[in-house]
Amino acid sequence: MDYTVELYKRDGRTKSGERFVRKIDVTVTSPHDAVLAHYQAAYSTYRVELHETYVTRKNILSGEEFVERYDTPSYCSASSESFWSM
Repeated sequence: MDYTVELYKRDGRTKSGERFVRKIDVTVTSPHDAVLAHYQAAYSTYRVELHETYVTRKNILSGEEFVERYDTPSYCSASSESFWSM
């Protein structure tokens, strides 16, 4: 299973109070909770978010399903109307 770990660090200089630090792509056979626990222990001063790297979406015109990264912007995804209106 492919996961992407996003790390955020507390930062008082930003409006949200935290800043994005880095993304780590990992391939593991462990369950979701075990992977999250591992990275939370390794990066204890960071906020850790864990996402499945690839998601299944539906093409808005043809209706066929396809796989893309979870962080693909909507204007670059065939599952959105803005992609087809350009």
